[in-house]
Amino acid sequence: MARRKLSHEGTLVLDSEGLSKLLADDETVVALVAEARSRGMEVVICALTIIEAVHARTNKARLSWLLSGLRVIPVGDEEAKAASALLTGAGLHGHKYAIDAAVAEGALRQQRPVVMLTSDVDDMTKLCGHGVRLVPV
Repeated sequence: MARRKLSHEGTLVLDSEGLSKLLADDETVVALVAEARSRGMEVVICALTIIEAVHARTNKARLSWLLSGLRVIPVGDEEAKAASALLTGAGLHGHKYAIDAAVAEGALRQQRPVVMLTSDVDDMTKLCGHGVRLVPV
């Protein structure tokens, strides 16, 4: 597989699929995270991504170890209001897209350039516009 290039500095955001694949030691995602770090990018996840990605068979020790190397973006009142505004602007409903909206809102606040590893390119494009470079995983 061809190696994808990431930007210098900035931020790499993992959505639920990105975190899930990192937990599963997916070769492509592990390589992209390692490359991002080597280029000085901070690797972050939204706090809600943990809820979405973790399941009964998740290796909790591995999760804890991985989270220790990531910055977890909190979601408070202001972030929730901003995520809600993103949903409204994209014409989406909170029930199905609430976590995606929180992830997008957090991504849009990070140091640029921002790259997101996601399986939801269509939805994230609606939510992030051109403010985040989306890399399908």
